[in-house]
Amino acid sequence: MVRTPSTMLPLGTTAPEFSLMNVDGRTLSLADVAGPRGTVVMFICNHCPYVKHVADQLAALGRELMPQGIGMVAISSNDVAAHPADSPEQMVRESEERGYPFAYLFDETQQVAKAYHAACTPDFYLFDADQKLVYRGQLDDSRPGSDIPVTGSDLRRAIDALIAGEAVPEPQKPSLGCNIKWREGNEPEYFLHA
Repeated sequence: MVRTPSTMLPLGTTAPEFSLMNVDGRTLSLADVAGPRGTVVMFICNHCPYVKHVADQLAALGRELMPQGIGMVAISSNDVAAHPADSPEQMVRESEERGYPFAYLFDETQQVAKAYHAACTPDFYLFDADQKLVYRGQLDDSRPGSDIPVTGSDLRRAIDALIAGEAVPEPQKPSLGCNIKWREGNEPEYFLHA
């Protein structure tokens, strides 16, 4: 388990487009999952202890925020040949067991993770209604074994500000988790020089 921080994509970046297979078999684009008030894009996977630590909070956030006009989507980009626990079949099971109310998409080519400069699981991005990045970084200060409760406070603060039409608070702290499991030879430049 390599502790890897977010790359902290520049604020104001336009959300990269995607078209990926969901756990229900449908192919979904950014437009399909975007919310009228903003959109959370999360890079997660099934086996990462950092994701397991926050997974129930992610499901709760989805149930709470999606009815308020915040779109949410999770994307798994891990190399499933090396990490079969992250396979699309296992993603279906994970989504059902966790009760994820949001789409859980498989980025087989890893091109979407590269477009977002994703580095770790979990990695969080919040875009406004115009698909401009207003927050990237951690869910909250909790980590496995830290005894800090998982509340989603950092991401929640950013979403609350977005909904209220206020500036998203600074500073924004990088997320920390397992590195995305890149296929050999597919590691992006930004990851190799992190």
